Amino acid sequence: MNALVSLLTELSDSCVRAFRHTCTLAAVKILSALVAVALSLSTVMENSQKLHCVERRKTSGRQGSPRLDRMKKKIAELQEKRLEIESIMDTIFKGVFLKRYRDVLPEIRSMCTEELCLWMKLYSTAFLTDSYLKYIGWMMHDKIPEVRLKCVLGLQGLYGDPLLLTKLDLFTSRFKDRLISMTLDRDNEVALQAMKLLILISKSCEEVLEEGDYQQLYRFVFSSQRPLAALAGELLYSRLLNAPAPGSEGQEGAGEGEARGQDVHTERTLVRLRALLTFYMQSELHKHVVYLVDGLWDCAGDLLKDWPTLTHVLLQEATPQCTGLTEAEQAVVVEVLVASVRQAAEGPSLVGRSGGKKISNAKERKTQSDDCAKLTQQFLTALPKLLSKFAGRWDAIASLMKIPQFFVPEGLTAENTQAASEELIREMGAVVDHPSAPPAVLEAVSRAYLRLCGEDTAWHPAARPARDALVQRWKDRLISQLGVGLKEDTFCADIDQTGEMLSTLRKLRAFYNCHDLSQWDLFELLSPLLSVGCLQGGVPSEVILEVLQCLFNAVLWNLHTSGRTLSSRDKAVAQRQQLSSFCETSYRCLSHADTAVKEQAFLGVCDVLAAHSYQLNVWDPASCGPLLYTPGPRLQRALQAFLLEQVLVGPDSDAHSRVCLASEGERQDDHQKRRTLLAAYCKLLVHGALEMSNASVVFTHYTKYYNDFGDIIKETLYRTRQTDKIGSARTLLLCLQELYVRLKQEQRCGGGGPPGVQTFTSIKELARRFALTFGDPAKFRESVTMIHRSGIEFVFSGFVQAPDAAPCPPYLTYLTILSEFSSKLLKPDKKTLFCFLQRQTADHVVHSREDCWQPLVYYRASLLATAAAAGGEGEDVASYVSSDRRPHPPSRSPNVNKQQGQVSPVDSRSNRASVSSSLPEDRSEAGPSPVATETQRTAATVMEELHHVMGKETGDELVEVDL
Repeated sequence: MNALVSLLTELSDSCVRAFRHTCTLAAVKILSALVAVALSLSTVMENSQKLHCVERRKTSGRQGSPRLDRMKKKIAELQEKRLEIESIMDTIFKGVFLKRYRDVLPEIRSMCTEELCLWMKLYSTAFLTDSYLKYIGWMMHDKIPEVRLKCVLGLQGLYGDPLLLTKLDLFTSRFKDRLISMTLDRDNEVALQAMKLLILISKSCEEVLEEGDYQQLYRFVFSSQRPLAALAGELLYSRLLNAPAPGSEGQEGAGEGEARGQDVHTERTLVRLRALLTFYMQSELHKHVVYLVDGLWDCAGDLLKDWPTLTHVLLQEATPQCTGLTEAEQAVVVEVLVASVRQAAEGPSLVGRSGGKKISNAKERKTQSDDCAKLTQQFLTALPKLLSKFAGRWDAIASLMKIPQFFVPEGLTAENTQAASEELIREMGAVVDHPSAPPAVLEAVSRAYLRLCGEDTAWHPAARPARDALVQRWKDRLISQLGVGLKEDTFCADIDQTGEMLSTLRKLRAFYNCHDLSQWDLFELLSPLLSVGCLQGGVPSEVILEVLQCLFNAVLWNLHTSGRTLSSRDKAVAQRQQLSSFCETSYRCLSHADTAVKEQAFLGVCDVLAAHSYQLNVWDPASCGPLLYTPGPRLQRALQAFLLEQVLVGPDSDAHSRVCLASEGERQDDHQKRRTLLAAYCKLLVHGALEMSNASVVFTHYTKYYNDFGDIIKETLYRTRQTDKIGSARTLLLCLQELYVRLKQEQRCGGGGPPGVQTFTSIKELARRFALTFGDPAKFRESVTMIHRSGIEFVFSGFVQAPDAAPCPPYLTYLTILSEFSSKLLKPDKKTLFCFLQRQTADHVVHSREDCWQPLVYYRASLLATAAAAGGEGEDVASYVSSDRRPHPPSRSPNVNKQQGQVSPVDSRSNRASVSSSLPEDRSEAGPSPVATETQRTAATVMEELHHVMGKETGDELVEVDL
């Protein structure tokens, strides 16, 4: 054993990872086996000592009992063996564990920590001491989550044994703060197990955690991880909400029937509810009630689903015996009530909270169905009373009006349903018809009517006529208001009349979002008002916004119901005229002074055109369908101009400067709004509502706004490529050429070009990003080949060499940008493109030793795959031909190098190579394959030239060439 322990100790300290890991594992497992042996020896020795005591009492008056002597000898042997085993254990611990518990490999550290916790639990007399516990405390600060998790799991086993708690007092007081801080661990599993450990400590050692510690742990009920929030809710419920009401035991024992028992239950629920309200209002997280309810749902479901008692508490008036709830507390109880209804109807599926069960079993679905029936039966009669109680308190009413959305018609009797539903509909009508009802209330009531007006519900006969009467009354009111405020194409309403008109428009817009109001012909009624507002002016921006949204909803509903309404060509023509009228009116609104009006017009046009394109794609050609509508060039230019002014804005724009002065929340809202606007425009490109070339305005900003809109632009690129590969590739080529031409124009003007011109490096980076989007070269073979051919034609088209003109094409450096796509070419295509390039340059005298022709050399190398053979020096050539800088001053010209005694790279190469290979080939010569011969000869020359360009001595200075 000693030899084995010595061998494992030496090898566990090896530099070879495999030896160190294997021997450490063997050593700690041997120590665990020795712990089991020591435990059995301790048990045998304890039994032997008991027998020795019994035998000694029997032979107390005798001298020299042989049996007693044998027992003493056996006990001594057992003690000697245990001491020997403990000595071996101590040797392994000091020789292996003390060196490897802080090993560089997390697997070894985790293994040592797990085994140490096992030793402490099994052999507590030797290992459960402060000298060993300190290693667990230190390893709780390890940077690897797995090691920290092993520490927490091991401590759970120790704190779960009541016999070991007395030996953990010093460790608990020393590392309590670390345990609490581990609930904030970045690893979700570590935080979850740390919370379980703290709950175990709170149950076994109540005096360890102080009130401040509990308050810190309670807040995890708002955590984004549902398992962690459920554990915090369990702790919160056990300490604050499960406490019995004062005097409830005596009252319950001396109950006087069912009424008295109900009073006791209500009083107990009120006490628990007040404790919950106190915690929530002191936590200062007033917008997270749904998360609080979700965290408490598993343990406090009986309280949260006690809807009759919660309703009774809300309807209860203050008396001298009962103070009742304040308005703030009532608002919180309403939020808790609505959140519990949503939780019972939809289950634990909250936005922003993860870790919950995604699939419910049959029992959970049955419970959910029963809860929906119960809440429907309860609130069908209680909700009208609550609406009457909270009349004028719009926040509470907006929350309460969400409850009818979860009603189910199952399990209701016709008699009770009709009477209760009529009362509820009357209260809802009074709420929505109030002149000062805010938009949130109108939206909630509209959704409630949508649920009640369903064809499969029992409330349909009463809800549908009530809704139609409301809409008709608002339309009649709007007609009279327009007759007063709109005369002779002029808006002449005063402030009060404008306010009444705005209130009516808001009601119609809220209902138009959820209901099809096409039978009331609101489009024809509101179109003149919007035309006056865009042409003549004078109409407030708030009114224009509401009218725009109403017209937008009218067009969308018309497109949505095309399957039922389009039965003839005349109706299809009328639908297209309506769509054209809306787009024309929205085009005028894009030039409005108010930014909100422009944004709404932009979103409306984009969504309507996308919906129209979708209808065309899914329509059956055999039946009468919608007619094609294509937006005109004027509207397309206006959409692009809005995108450049409001979305793709630089740091020097007015809109961006206003946002920079705003708060962090406003900046986030503005960023999200810009993403929404860009996504709306990209939908037009994806659905084919706009031509593919219109995508260039978006794709050119791919690298510039990669952090803000990179995901949207990339998804748009992929979707458009699925529709038309060649068209998408032409759009990418158009983007690069436009940016390159703008850069050339800016350089010719000496820096006086338009703002926002990208540099050569940024254009090259954009080309690299575009090339990365082409995955399999075989799949996009035609697209990439077309990009190269069009790029070569772009460079050499129209160029004629003349003695008094430039020696090379003005756009030659574009080949450096084009070379970013060479890696996506197949070998046969590279050879074909090389021949095509040679034909383009056949009529020109190419002096490949001159600096201006270096882009051509580099592009040839990329086609011949020689850049990869250059040992990673292709970037040097790329930088050699980059053009980010202005023309160099005379002091940096090659002639200056000659004056300083240095040899120019161009001159040094001119003596070592001939330029004859760059001259046009004599095609009249006979040969088996002139093209192949020319390709081989030119390839060898290009390789030699590239070697000279990239293989210079370190003393040579590169000559940078401008565009």
